[in-house]
Amino acid sequence: MKFQKIERNAFQVIGIKKECPCGNEVNGIPEFWAQANADGTVDRLAQLINGQIKGVLGITDNYNEEKNTIDYWIAAEHVGKGPDDLLSLEFPKSKWIVFEVHGSAPTAMPEAWRKIFSEWLPANDYELADMPAIEAYIAPNPYKADAINQIWLSIK
Repeated sequence: MKFQKIERNAFQVIGIKKECPCGNEVNGIPEFWAQANADGTVDRLAQLINGQIKGVLGITDNYNEEKNTIDYWIAAEHVGKGPDDLLSLEFPKSKWIVFEVHGSAPTAMPEAWRKIFSEWLPANDYELADMPAIEAYIAPNPYKADAINQIWLSIK
């Protein structure tokens, strides 16, 4: 897997979030994206990108073990105050491993996650930090077979 290690100063993202169940195929995330695309939220977020990550983001945060849920964000990196109707999430200064993900997002992203956790992490000495994971949809059309997107994982 092609990756790079980077260090970032603190940054913020702005967007919308939804609590989603974990551990099954019906988690609500594809429907959340469909709604955000249909109502113009994704296009609006794309216009608000003014940070280092040049794509709309899917972020997993706040795993709740008791309920087996996560907060899932659809967001954009944004410097400055965002619109009042969008939520913000702050990331502290941290180190990241940024993986390139090649292929159509609906199949390439799950496959990349599988490889990261089953192959890459066990073979490397990195320890994940307790930070949200980021999927960066930087390709103009993340559904194309030749799309290149990213997964960002914070490390200690």
